[in-house]
Amino acid sequence: MAEDVRYYGKWMRDEAEKRIGHLYPKMEVTEKMAAERPDLKRYVGRKLTVIAWLWARTVRSPNPAFADVEVPLASTFVLSKKKGKEAYVEPVIKEGGYHLTVKVGTPPESSRKGTKLSRGANFRCLMSGVPMPPDYIKAEGVTGRMGERLMAIVAEGDRGRVYLTPTLEHELIVFQAKPEWEPRQDLPNDPRAIWVPFYGLTTFADLFTDRQLVVLTTFSALVSEAGEQVRLDAVAAGLPDDGVPLREGGFGATAYAEAVVVYLSLLVNQIANHSSTICGWNNVNTQMRSVFARQAIPMVWDYAESNPFCESSGSYANLFERQLKGFETLGYGQAGAALQADVTHQSISSNKLISTDPPYYDNIGYADLSDFFYVWLRRTLRQIFPEIFATLEVPKSEELMASPYRHGSKKRAESFFLGGMTRAMNHLAKQTHRVFPIAIYYAFKQSERIGDPGTISTGWESFLEAVIEAGLSVVGTWPIRTEKKGRVIGINSNALASSIVLVCRTRPANAPMATRREFIDALREELPESLLKLKAGSIAPVDLRQASIGPGMSVFTRYAHVLDVNGKALSVRDALSLIVQTMDESLVEQEGDLDADTRWAIDWFAQEGFTSGEFGVAETLSKAMNTSEDGLVTAGIIESGGGKVRLLRPDELPDDWDPETDTRRTVWEMVHHLIRVHSQSGEPGAAELLAKLRADAESARELAYRLYRICEQKNRAQEALGYNALVQSWPEIARLARERPQVEQATLLSEAGGPQ
Repeated sequence: MAEDVRYYGKWMRDEAEKRIGHLYPKMEVTEKMAAERPDLKRYVGRKLTVIAWLWARTVRSPNPAFADVEVPLASTFVLSKKKGKEAYVEPVIKEGGYHLTVKVGTPPESSRKGTKLSRGANFRCLMSGVPMPPDYIKAEGVTGRMGERLMAIVAEGDRGRVYLTPTLEHELIVFQAKPEWEPRQDLPNDPRAIWVPFYGLTTFADLFTDRQLVVLTTFSALVSEAGEQVRLDAVAAGLPDDGVPLREGGFGATAYAEAVVVYLSLLVNQIANHSSTICGWNNVNTQMRSVFARQAIPMVWDYAESNPFCESSGSYANLFERQLKGFETLGYGQAGAALQADVTHQSISSNKLISTDPPYYDNIGYADLSDFFYVWLRRTLRQIFPEIFATLEVPKSEELMASPYRHGSKKRAESFFLGGMTRAMNHLAKQTHRVFPIAIYYAFKQSERIGDPGTISTGWESFLEAVIEAGLSVVGTWPIRTEKKGRVIGINSNALASSIVLVCRTRPANAPMATRREFIDALREELPESLLKLKAGSIAPVDLRQASIGPGMSVFTRYAHVLDVNGKALSVRDALSLIVQTMDESLVEQEGDLDADTRWAIDWFAQEGFTSGEFGVAETLSKAMNTSEDGLVTAGIIESGGGKVRLLRPDELPDDWDPETDTRRTVWEMVHHLIRVHSQSGEPGAAELLAKLRADAESARELAYRLYRICEQKNRAQEALGYNALVQSWPEIARLARERPQVEQATLLSEAGGPQ
């Protein structure tokens, strides 16, 4: 099977290039181009294979003097940030218009910003400098006046990428493409994840250029042609031509051909994911981004149009090879079985082992996003699986998701989610094996009011209410690292890195009741130990609050009811508030015997962060902490002058700091020097410093957790990044530190949570 997928997939690629390869011409380097760019002399007379065409969307200039000029919406003009291989686009304004030229070398500041003024659809007119706010750009898009302009061409060179100024030939050839079919289904009305309709892109066809549509329809047609050829070749090879299809359990030539078609169809979907105007260009690693770099269809202002017939990222060959590598590793094994059913009323079997990853309230609209792939799969697989592809779009009404836009209001959406989750959990609780627990994965970060320390996630509340209503009790929590480093959604953000697995069992029929006071006492007794265990595994600070809900709910759900002073049952929301409150108290208590300078810095950080504050306030606080302003300066924690005091940021700390010679060493310094070195030299550099901290290392890690929590409460996302990154890397940093020859094995065991 793997070999046949490879054979017919290669045939599809070769056949497609014969039919539409002329739409993807090579780029010839001329003497004139080399005269302007000496780095191109080696390529004169050669035709270079194009990797990608980089486009910027355009709108009419809002300045009446340039009303006929379509100006670019470019988030950046930088093409490559790679050291020694920098390249950028330079706009040249001339005679009432402009042209774009590509240059190599360090880009000026103006190129780095492009024409973008700030986050969102805020741009400036290239011709006049006049601001173009979101409403203007939306109006241009909705009225069909948004166009595109070719900014640059990326080609394959002898030693990497070559960035070239576009030619008229390459800009016009895209208009020669005439697709025979377009996916004209409307994009879902999901303003949280699908933003392009605001700018006039209202159908799936609008997400592609005509040239991309031709590519996708060509490959879709070739899938069917390949399927017929597979059938004929299978018959010639001796398989019976019984005509029984795959869905009916066929084992002959027809079923075999359909199986190959399934894998080739999935490849067409990968091409769609890398051949859309939602694909951006990553100028750091000089590769294109796919549409679904995150679970959304965002608006991309400057997009990369890949060449499916080259060998680089986003090409047919590159995507095909990745698919084959996975396919070829499957090997042989015992056949399994899978089926799809609605969990609220399925009856697969009783006494089953259940491990489930339920919907996360309103985080991701999978059904809406799936339409992007469905519209292409339907063209190639509808004959093979007519029952799956009977509808024009993915069915959505049964998806268990609290989507206000789908249900008409937030209240109705919450009611739908809670009702469906309760039915699902009740059904699972009745069918689970009495010996084994139910493992429920839950990993999302959602709240009603960002920045409010007492905020309770509506998603958690609704989900836990369903668990309790089903008669289940939480008996354990397993935080599991499930997200890879470097994923787009996690870069420069505090997105969750772990899945929180709740281990549930049926609550005994004779479970006791408890008062609110008894519940709080049990939390204070048990939660601190659970937090220590979580931190011993170096769970990321961003995940700690979510993970602590499990041990807290383990206490709450062991009781039939927890009663308040009026004899009324405590709600899940109130229980979650008490759990979060107890967690905060425990984290403060676990700071240990910190030095006075560090305790001052914690309080000042909670109040001012790294911004300046009044000297008088700082002096008063220092007296209360049994330290002084002069001492804090000597300790290297603050700068003071002009009646102002400010904590020093990690990047302002001296590079030559040595904790072994510092006569006024503080835990505060340790944490922020670790962050400084970690950002500059990575885990090896941080390990070298950690080895010198020895017994103080545990206090440093505890403080990193504490400072992250302060940032979370104060809504300081940018400041929180360093603390989160440090703790996430702590196991590797501690391992490298332990391996240093001058460090005794025993001195750093506690930092990694015990012997490894």
